[in-house]
Amino acid sequence: MPSPVVALLRELARVVVPVECPGCGATDVPWCGPCAESFGQDPVRVERDVPRLDRVDGVGPLPVWALTRYEGPVRGVVVAWKDRARSDLDTVLVRAAARAAAGLAPTLHDVVGRRPLLVVPAPSSPASRRARGRDHLAPLARVVAAAVGGAVAPALRRGRGADQVGLGARARGANVTVRADVRALAAAGRRTGRGGAPACLLVDDVVTTGATLAASERCLEAVGADVVGAFVLAATPPPGRFADLHAPRAP
Repeated sequence: MPSPVVALLRELARVVVPVECPGCGATDVPWCGPCAESFGQDPVRVERDVPRLDRVDGVGPLPVWALTRYEGPVRGVVVAWKDRARSDLDTVLVRAAARAAAGLAPTLHDVVGRRPLLVVPAPSSPASRRARGRDHLAPLARVVAAAVGGAVAPALRRGRGADQVGLGARARGANVTVRADVRALAAAGRRTGRGGAPACLLVDDVVTTGATLAASERCLEAVGADVVGAFVLAATPPPGRFADLHAPRAP
């Protein structure tokens, strides 16, 4: 039980800076149970509904696993976490990511074999990083790497460009330029204690058109890495699609 002084300070904090769940607006809770449950599902493959992941070389689209749909309360939670300084949401989001990634580990190990497995955060633009004041994907990448037995490789850099928010599929594709830090990849590979060309799992918060993931995949392949998939917290449903992604069933 908190001391009277601690209780008083908490009450004053609620008056000065009201606490509410970013998903539904419930007051006096930083994160409510129902909104937290939105991220508690098993990951689902969504690449078939992500337009920019289609390739012209005959290779199938990059496998993408998502925990939930980017809409409603989920959208509010993710926006607050990445763009409104709600770093306190790290705890619940990384816990959900760790649990889901642990479930994917056997599938990834079957594909990767004895190669180094690197978890590569998707790149943010320099302007976005400055605005946020932190690398919001870093804690996500760390727990995913720990869950799948890999090493984090912050090896992708984003070129200058407009923020992706509000851009359509074609504009997003044209707006993304990515380059790879080969030394960062090599250093992460050595930390795994395994040799050979690395296998990479991309990590991002949200997939919309897939432009960032596609550019990241091409960039890593160009330096000799094998991109085996991507893990995201949420996927934006195109109109009329994703009807089966943890959607509630009619009674």
